[in-house]
Amino acid sequence: MSIAQIEQNVKQVLLTSKQDTFIYDLLLAYGKPKASINRLQTSGSSGYNLSKQAGVVLWKSHVYFIATDPGNCDEVLERAKTADEVAKHKPRFIIATDFIELAAFDAKTGDPLKIPFVSLSSHFDFFLPWAGMEKATQRSDSPADVKAAEKMAKLYDLILLDNPTLYGEDSHRLNVFLSRVLFCYFAEDTEIFAEKLFSNSIQAHTAKDGSDLKAYLQELFRVLNTEDRKSAPAYLKGFPYVNGGLFAEEHEVPEFSKRSRDLMIQCGLDLDWSEISPDIFGSMFQAVVDVDQRGNMGMHYTSEANIMKVIEPLFLSELYEELEKAKSSVKRLQELQRRITEIKVFDPACGSGNFLIIAYKELRKLEMEILNQLSVLNKQNDFGLTALQLNQFYGVELDDFAHEIAILSMWLAEHQMNLAFMKKFGVVTSLLPLKPSGNIKCGNAIQEDWREVCPAEPGDEVYILGNPPYLGSKKQDAQQKADIARTFAGSTNYKNLDYIACWFLLAARYIGATQARSGFVTTNSIVQGDQVALLWPRIYECGVGIAFSVEAFKWGNNAKNAAGVTCVVIGLARADMQTKWMYQQGHRVKVNNISPYLTDANDVIVEKRNSPIASLPEMVVGNMSLEGGYLKLDRDEKRDFVASYPEAERFLKRLTGGNEFLYGEENWCIWIEDDELDEALAIPGIRQRVDAVKAFRVKGGDVARTLVHRSHQFRYRKVASGDMILVPCTTSERREYLQVGMLPAGSIPLHSAQVVYNGSLPIFAMLSTRMHLLWTKATCGTLDSRVRYSNVIAYNNFPMPKLSQAVATRLSGHALTILSEREAHSELTIAEMYDPEKMPASLKAAHERLDRDFEAAYQRNGFQSDPERLSFLFAAYEKQLKAAHD
Repeated sequence: MSIAQIEQNVKQVLLTSKQDTFIYDLLLAYGKPKASINRLQTSGSSGYNLSKQAGVVLWKSHVYFIATDPGNCDEVLERAKTADEVAKHKPRFIIATDFIELAAFDAKTGDPLKIPFVSLSSHFDFFLPWAGMEKATQRSDSPADVKAAEKMAKLYDLILLDNPTLYGEDSHRLNVFLSRVLFCYFAEDTEIFAEKLFSNSIQAHTAKDGSDLKAYLQELFRVLNTEDRKSAPAYLKGFPYVNGGLFAEEHEVPEFSKRSRDLMIQCGLDLDWSEISPDIFGSMFQAVVDVDQRGNMGMHYTSEANIMKVIEPLFLSELYEELEKAKSSVKRLQELQRRITEIKVFDPACGSGNFLIIAYKELRKLEMEILNQLSVLNKQNDFGLTALQLNQFYGVELDDFAHEIAILSMWLAEHQMNLAFMKKFGVVTSLLPLKPSGNIKCGNAIQEDWREVCPAEPGDEVYILGNPPYLGSKKQDAQQKADIARTFAGSTNYKNLDYIACWFLLAARYIGATQARSGFVTTNSIVQGDQVALLWPRIYECGVGIAFSVEAFKWGNNAKNAAGVTCVVIGLARADMQTKWMYQQGHRVKVNNISPYLTDANDVIVEKRNSPIASLPEMVVGNMSLEGGYLKLDRDEKRDFVASYPEAERFLKRLTGGNEFLYGEENWCIWIEDDELDEALAIPGIRQRVDAVKAFRVKGGDVARTLVHRSHQFRYRKVASGDMILVPCTTSERREYLQVGMLPAGSIPLHSAQVVYNGSLPIFAMLSTRMHLLWTKATCGTLDSRVRYSNVIAYNNFPMPKLSQAVATRLSGHALTILSEREAHSELTIAEMYDPEKMPASLKAAHERLDRDFEAAYQRNGFQSDPERLSFLFAAYEKQLKAAHD
């Protein structure tokens, strides 16, 4: 449902709804399903209303509504915020109304609302989360951004309503139109046009019903592209000549109605477009034309702080260091200014231009610093004009509207920086007529020749940067899979790579031929697990290595509650680069080398091994069942099964997998040895389940059909004959230690865990250390926000130190202490015990004592930081690997 439609719906509710049905009608106005509202109105156990009070509606997670006596709204609302039922059922909105006033509270954002009841339609956006459209925080220095995006979203909806053919094949025409209108709004508030010239002209010179607005705008756009003003109509002569390509092509303007004309005027007159931030507003306007993104309005732009994590290490820090060295030399300052006017910045996934705009603005600021210092040395006031040009900036973007907005945003950024230049130096470069706005191409970056988009010779200073799409292998569509096949043509082992790997390899090829540099934001998956072996050898083949890295962080934005993904920033340069930097814990550290695991280590790659490289017992995956669930029972099923067939109990065994161990889940299985089969099948309940397994396997794949003859058993089956060590296959990345179990003989592990049968206490201790967790995170990687554990990568490659008998004894003692501490807190699940916010102090202290003794087995004084621990482990692994090959 569009924003414009919701607004109309709310207006209709105010006109027609009765007090006793108001809240139901309001929820329907935001698109809540009618069937759900019917159940909300239904009393009794089958209804959704959890309140038994008259005039009160409590719908879990959605709303707590109270109809109150006149004058009591504030008091009732404040009481409701602390009500037990609110704490329990967590409604998003709390609303109190006497139908004269309405008071509301957004429990997620903390935003309040108090309005006259009749003005609800003017504040309908407060409840947009009901329609899946989440609110966003406006940047403090750009309060107009979100409002402008919301207004434009409504205008977009109304134009599509009047021009249904514009959606789809003809969408480019609408995209161009919107970018032209956005320029006009910005121009009339930033002295490019006379103040409010565009909006006032529409209001004064077009019919109120909107019937002639199309013709008016068509003529205006023609005039804006015409340098000779003599033939311009008198009512349009106040508009300057713009050109620059923005109005060059002729595109038919959409039709307008009274409502869309009114909104066109409101967008101009009600907003101050000078407050718009070009570096973020383009991303927000992408949500205008993509209805699926409306729920995240304001959440698509990247914060400037995060963009600077790429720009600063890629080129900006070095340039400012050069400025510092050149401050006393006119010649060196002039050389630095000349240098920055020859730099090329290229974003091959530029979206609406965020990275290019910030890079442009930062280089303009640097240029002003250079000119300011020249004035100090030369004692002059004649600064000339900026020498930095938009045509130094290049981009490729697949989305047509984002491409149009990126071009527009670069113009707006240039104008804002020109104004800043004028404020500082008293001179300004006129924006008009517009000059080429960068070299931004609409196309698929994977299919483009980057050196044709951004030409470069071996000596050119080119910086490639951006935030390309990540997309794991299972989330890629057919075109994206074809793009990866194209990029990695000639090889077969690439299909598990993330989509972003294409950008890294293409950048490496570009750098190898030109001596450029790159810096990309990426999920940390390409520097973890099996993707390292798939991608990085190919990059090294290009003669390229890692020049800098920024440690893992949550890549978010300036919106409220914006979910972030764990990312790193990786810079590439020629392998013979002189200086390499790692940004860690708020510091920049010079290192000898940055490995593909982002450690200060050699470029060694950890690949899968079938057996441990060190003297460790075998670790294997737990039992895989492949039986359709018929041989498994949860706690309730087990209880009922035994009640019906008491004689079956001896054929039931407790299962332990990842969830069972971490969360205390109770699951069982039917476990039958071959010599017990006749006796087991004599029990009807068991026979029924075995027959069901047989039918499942007969209809299954090739592997399943090979198991039909033993349908009474799991595919893989092994029972621990002694103590068994268990490691869940996945665990939360928040936890400071792996959660390792020590289970008794007779335990049956599931394939959601990996196990060491007949495991010893020193091995349990090793797996429980921080060293092993760090190694696991680095080499195995994560699945969403969970750490993945792999026996063939983490365990089999772990550089275990040689343990003296005395050290092994101490580690065994630490292991027993940890197990004892768990027993002392048995009211908690293992997951809860290892939650950093809930971990018992005594358990944490036991792990810390273990860490000290284990690390001392590597080197006497242990380690001071996690980066130091990882660097040591990779060096130790490299030594063991070499020894294994010798």
